[in-house]
Formats: sequence, structure tokens, C-alpha cells
Amino acid sequence: MNFVNEKLVEFNNYLKNRKVAVIGLGVSNIPLLDYLYNLQAKVTVFDNRAIEKIPKEIMDKITKYTFEFSFGENNLSRLIGFDFIFRSPTCMPNIPPLQQEAKRDAIITSEIEMLIEMAPCKVIGVTGSDGKTTTATLIYEILKQAGYNCFLGGNIGTPLFTKLKDILPEDIIVLELSSFQLMNMNISPQISVITNITPNHLNIHSSYEEYIDAKKNIFKYQDEKGILVLNNDNELTKECAKQANGKVRFFSSKEKLDNGIILDADVIKECEDRLRKHIINIDKVLLNGKHMYENICAAICAVKDFVDTDTIVEVLTKFKGVEHRLEFVRKINGVTWINDSIGTSPTRTIAGLNAFKEEIVLIAGGYDKQLDYEPLAKPILEKVKSLILMGQTAKKIQDVVTKQLQEQGKHMEIYMCKELSQTVSIANEIAKSGQIVLFSPASASFDYFKDFTDRGNRFKELVNRIEE
Repeated sequence: MNFVNEKLVEFNNYLKNRKVAVIGLGVSNIPLLDYLYNLQAKVTVFDNRAIEKIPKEIMDKITKYTFEFSFGENNLSRLIGFDFIFRSPTCMPNIPPLQQEAKRDAIITSEIEMLIEMAPCKVIGVTGSDGKTTTATLIYEILKQAGYNCFLGGNIGTPLFTKLKDILPEDIIVLELSSFQLMNMNISPQISVITNITPNHLNIHSSYEEYIDAKKNIFKYQDEKGILVLNNDNELTKECAKQANGKVRFFSSKEKLDNGIILDADVIKECEDRLRKHIINIDKVLLNGKHMYENICAAICAVKDFVDTDTIVEVLTKFKGVEHRLEFVRKINGVTWINDSIGTSPTRTIAGLNAFKEEIVLIAGGYDKQLDYEPLAKPILEKVKSLILMGQTAKKIQDVVTKQLQEQGKHMEIYMCKELSQTVSIANEIAKSGQIVLFSPASASFDYFKDFTDRGNRFKELVNRIEE
């Protein structure tokens, strides 16, 4: 008998001829345009970009479907009288226009929330300030190797809501979930992973507490059958165990847990009732750095109930990681160039610095998310030979490093640049054989680039132009 997703059928019937708003024409919402048109919904599209900034192929689709639209700075002034509102992850749910529509009984949700609500199968969700993409991708690769039909989505992969009709009860969905996606969410995945929680996105969230509360939604609505995977070494995630409704699993790179997955010296082990079973030596793993080994531990916690150890080991020996995350670019005259454009916060860059034993020429700086750069100073002094800075945060980083240099009576060459091409040129001039040139900005990318992917691709393009 063919499976029918009754929840999805009911939802589709509800949307027919309803007034539906789609806020934000990002990756997750664009597939909704076709979906809603086929359901004969009365759609209005909102975006804060001016109409000339909307890609032509999207405008052609809006015109073809005769959807109404409202673009520009005050686009949400027309958000009145809708039955259903799909918000993009970056459209914060607490803004006045959405709150006013909620008071008028509009249903406000997102593509990702509806996906979890109507998924007929197991959903594994991964969040965290750092490491969530690598962890989610690794979980997906392990499950796929084990023979499961899997779907990878959320912040990565393809938007999955419009694929729900093809997803069966025996399949598994793996989602990377940001704080923006989780904020105000009223449903949680059956298996939830929090890699860590550190300050991030404070230029958008009203407070650090709001950011933390958003992260907690990944497990808040689990029942007693839910599984919550937590970082035992991060105080904020460790505390989450007290609020869990289901079973809690810890991973650690610092403690020999009685139960959980640990990094013990150079070996990843499974602990059960104080008995420790060897899984894999880290010298067999292609990923590099303590934070990457922690991501591996988190992934194993998530899949250990339904994947055997041999399959996990097989994937770990082949998995090269995700683009822009400590990604090897090339080796030129003995100098290794590494793209870590995902380093959008000080904690990410610190993790990147700690992944290498060699001397480092660090390229950092970018858009200012109002983060504290003080914690970055000591790791830079410990690991970095020369520092090259650019962007809005360049002066902030320079100030904290200079202060630390003065306190320790040390000297370091610090170069201030106006653009990425200049940083690469200087790095190529000063880096010596045996050193690492690490591009890990410790900042967001929005001052010069579309996103960290655009920034990383530009860095790789510049590096690949260097003549040996």
C-alpha cells in the first residue's frame, strides 16, 4: 500500500484559497512559490530589497503566478489580514508587524517548522554556535552509509518542505538549525544535538538570553522518548540536561564520562556504565582539530542506536569535512593555505588556531556582530606569527592583541588592509615554508561579501592565482 501523509494532505487542503504571506525570498522560501501556486493559495511576497535587487528569475515567477508583492524598506506595512505567514529565518518573529498579525489570529511559521511538524519519519536536529554544519553532514553521511534513505536540510542542503510528499516513515531527515530558525518554534526533533553555546548573532538577537532560549527550542518540546545530545564541556549546554524531557547523552573531550562518547587522549571511545570501548584513533580520521573530534563525538551520540560501529568507522576514515571549514586550498613553496571562512566568531577562530601545531599567519577581520574579541587575544599570541587584518572588526582585533602584547612584553607584525586581495598578497610575501596561512576572520562576512561561502570562494580564487 502506498503511504499517504495525512497531515500534509490536511495542510494542503487548508491552504487552498487562503491568504498567504511569504516573507523573504531566500533559499528556503523560493520553492514555496511553486508549491503555493499549485495549491491555489492567494500569495503576497515580501522582501526588504528594492524590486531592482530581486533576481530576474524570481520576479519572472512572481509575475507568471500573478502574486502580489511588497518590496523595499517598508515592505511589511502591507502585512495585514493574512491567514498564514511563512517567515524567512532572518525575519525575527518578535517584530511588531508579525505580532500584530498574530493578534489577528494569523498562523505564523516557517518552512522548517512545518517540515518538522509534518515529517512522517524520524528527524534529527543539530544546532550550536560552532560545528553544527559538520556534525549534521557527518550524521547524514553515516546514516546514508548504513543504508538509510536520508534527507539533509535546514541551513544546508535543499529546502525539504516541498519534498515531504516523497518522504516515507522509514526515512530519516537530518537538519542543521540556526537560532533564527529555532526562535519561537513550537516543535522539536525526536533526536536533538547541541554542539555548544557561545555568544553569537548579538547584532540581531535582542540579548544573549534570547539567543540561548532560541537554541533550547531544539529540545524543549521533546517527549519522554526524545534524545538530547549535549556537550559536557560547555556549561550552558550541560545545564540544558536539567530541562530535558527525554534521555540525555553527553560527549566530552575533557572528561572520562561514565556514559557517553569521549575523546580520550588520541582515541574516540564509547562509554557505558564506566566501561570504555575503542571506536577509532584520531590519526585514522581525516578531520583535523580538537573541535572536529568533538563534532565526531556528537554525531556518534546521535546515531549509535541504529548504526553499527564498523559503519561509523568506515565513514570517519573517508569524510573530508565541509567546504570553508579548515579547508585545504593548496601548498605553495612549502606554505599551506587553509580556508576557514566559516570562522564568523572568535570562538570559531580560536578552534581553528588550535587545530594546527605549525606557526600561523592569520588573516582575520570582517563585519562587526558586536562580539567580544578579548578572548581571541591570548590564542593569537600563542599560535600566530604574523597577523593580517581587514574589515570593520580589524581595529577591535588589533586593539585587544596590542594590549596583550604590551602586557606580555612581546612583539608581533600586524598588517592593516582594506580588501581581501591585499591580505592574500601580504600573506604570500611574509609566510615562510612550513607555516600555515589561515583565513579565519572571527567575524561575519556582510561588510564585503554576500555570505561566508562567497567570502571563502573569493579567498580560494585569490590563492589559486598565486604563481609558484
